[in-house]
Amino acid sequence: MGEAGIFDPKPRLAALPNLPGVYRMLDEAGATLYVGKAKDLKKRVSSYFQKSDLSPRIAHMVARIRDIQTTVTRTEAEALLLENNLIKELAPRFNILFRDDKSYPYLLLSGHERPRIGFFRGTPDKRNTVFGPFPNSFAVRESIQILQKVFRLRTCEDTVFSNRSRPCLLHQIKRCSAPCVGLVSAQDYARDVADARLFLEGRDNEVIDALTARMNAAAETWRFEQAAFWRDQIQSLAKVRAQQFVESRGDQDVDVIGAALAGGRACVYLVMVRGGRNLGGRAFFPAHAEEADRAALLEAFVGQHYAGGAIPAALVLGEEIEGLGETLSQQAGRQVRMVSRPQGERRVWLEMADKNAQLALAAREGQRENQAARVAALNEALGEEGIARIECFDVSHTMGEAATVSCVVFDQGAMQSSEYRRYNVSTPAPGDDYAALREALSRRYGKLAAGEGRLPDLLLIDGGKGQLHVAVDVLSELGLGHLPMLGVAKGVERKPGMEQLFLPGEVEPLRLAPHHPALHLIQQVRDEAHRFAITGHRARRSKARTQSSLEEIAGVGAKRRQRLLQTFGGLRGVIDAGIEDLARVDGISRDLAERIYRELH
Repeated sequence: MGEAGIFDPKPRLAALPNLPGVYRMLDEAGATLYVGKAKDLKKRVSSYFQKSDLSPRIAHMVARIRDIQTTVTRTEAEALLLENNLIKELAPRFNILFRDDKSYPYLLLSGHERPRIGFFRGTPDKRNTVFGPFPNSFAVRESIQILQKVFRLRTCEDTVFSNRSRPCLLHQIKRCSAPCVGLVSAQDYARDVADARLFLEGRDNEVIDALTARMNAAAETWRFEQAAFWRDQIQSLAKVRAQQFVESRGDQDVDVIGAALAGGRACVYLVMVRGGRNLGGRAFFPAHAEEADRAALLEAFVGQHYAGGAIPAALVLGEEIEGLGETLSQQAGRQVRMVSRPQGERRVWLEMADKNAQLALAAREGQRENQAARVAALNEALGEEGIARIECFDVSHTMGEAATVSCVVFDQGAMQSSEYRRYNVSTPAPGDDYAALREALSRRYGKLAAGEGRLPDLLLIDGGKGQLHVAVDVLSELGLGHLPMLGVAKGVERKPGMEQLFLPGEVEPLRLAPHHPALHLIQQVRDEAHRFAITGHRARRSKARTQSSLEEIAGVGAKRRQRLLQTFGGLRGVIDAGIEDLARVDGISRDLAERIYRELH
């Protein structure tokens, strides 16, 4: 590194090894401009200073480089993981950034003697089998409904399963074979589980052949009622194949990745095919993609999306990206096929993914335009000009218990969930909304008044004149009385569209027409604040009640309480558990299990 404002890359490049690793480009202030990975650090980093055909975005980045830092890794796959971690941590200005949202849902087939099917997120137990990932929870639940209809597998939790004395409603509507009370033999239920497993693996023909053989055998021995049962299963399965899924004749597990770019914005659309079935897709909207081309967009998505996650057998992207297939194969520990020139069915899939990306991008742009119109209408209605960032507060409690105040933020035409905050407050008098609001506002704007953060352009308070007066008093004490404020009350009839808007110093409320765009924006932000407050309050109340219920039981300390809650998924599960279930928990003796059961019932 030379004098300020001058960077000579030659000494740095000369010292770089011909090894895989990660590099960071730094600006004059030491901030990270860009993070990248390389199979050969020397060749890759040198290329930035040797090529004359760099894109405008990369050329602008190179002009600002004042230092280069590198980290050598053992493999390119390891470099991919490190690169993704650094991108998430540093959010470099010149990297295309995708939101880190990998909590995909799975369908779980448990490892019990009589397995259950269910919705699952997280890391599965080794005894269980998971199928997926699925693009969204709807796809998982739809698959569960199919398995219930065709194979009649149980979905109930163990605590319910082990304590039933008669079949539930699902058995009566022919969605479960009632293994809980022995209405299906262990052998027959195991056979249904095996058929469901084959179906989830995409081996539908084997399932239908087996069902057909059973139907014919039953008919030949004059067991016509049983034969009709197998016939109905075959028809249900055939109907599912025809209506519920888009079938693939070849691929079993493949991701198809489409992309669209328009007006400096980008969208990547991921279509998931599992077990030969198209399970649907989801759209991703990256940041810092203003000058990206399709290849750079797809490379960034694949690098960030699959780092440390599940990788299918094949990826269809429509762009050839050097070294990506080898890197993903190293990471997966098996061959991962990268298809850049799809033909036949795969080409149709890619065209579908690209079309969905275009539609998602157009829809998002339409939403932005709609939100921009709402913001403009709000400025006009309030006689303001610069309102863009809105913060809204709401108080939630149950008869004064576990009071929670939420603060949500609307900015850049959308709700900014990463900036939401909750304030757990303790007021002298239970149910004192004014005191709770005063405490939350003081904590929030005391920091902002000191310069720690950005002030809103408008402060919304969910409430009437009383709550608005509290906000005015608090902000005036902090020297922020100039901040535009608005109280939102539901009105006499408490119906959407009938809200009354109170402004500081105004006696009569401002009423906007139910269809007014400004009112729609106010309702959107207010409702989000209410939702966020309610969920926080319920969690706090549940935690308080759970702790108090178990803490009162002699012999149940913090560790045992934690094991119980983790094992049964919360206090409700502990209450529903039988004595035998409680006694199976590590550290819970038979005597203690009986005591816990007595105390909770």
